[in-house]
Amino acid sequence: MRKLVYYVASTLDGFIAAPDGSADFFPLEPDVLEHLVASWPQTLPTFTHERFGIDRPAGRFDAVVMGRATYDPGLAIGVTSPYAHLTQYVFSRSLPPADYPDVQLVDADPVEFVRELKRRDGGDIWLAGGGQLAGQLLPEVDELVVKLNPFLIGRGVPIVDREFDPRRFRLVETRPFDSGVVVLRYLAA
Repeated sequence: MRKLVYYVASTLDGFIAAPDGSADFFPLEPDVLEHLVASWPQTLPTFTHERFGIDRPAGRFDAVVMGRATYDPGLAIGVTSPYAHLTQYVFSRSLPPADYPDVQLVDADPVEFVRELKRRDGGDIWLAGGGQLAGQLLPEVDELVVKLNPFLIGRGVPIVDREFDPRRFRLVETRPFDSGVVVLRYLAA
């Protein structure tokens, strides 16, 4: 069965974006970028591939799921298909499908949709965010990969936004970088 992998950047205090949803305060450190290009190229937007020397982004994912707030920053710069190299599912109740033909808009229960997606043949599924969608899908997350950035911001969009419901994960890999970023990989316990 396919796995749902929540791969996300976070601050030390557990936020994935500022209160307004922006994430431009996360620097793309050269040492981390080198790691991303080598190990996680599918998580880089398609329009950046040429700049980073990515010809065909090979890897474990063939689909990405994201919430509307995660999709919106691309729209703001005119990018309607941020991960054209993957099948893209955007959870939205308000975007008109005819205006966004390059992504599959989903107006359904995220948990049921992802459970069905996991049963289909294919590679793993990347949960790109945001916090509300991750909160809903947390019971379905098989793996959590956090790019932990050395910042405290005080308030913002939490890594998961949900009611109190502890979920345990088992640390399986730690990769520190000179820039202070640490990539942590966990499996659902």
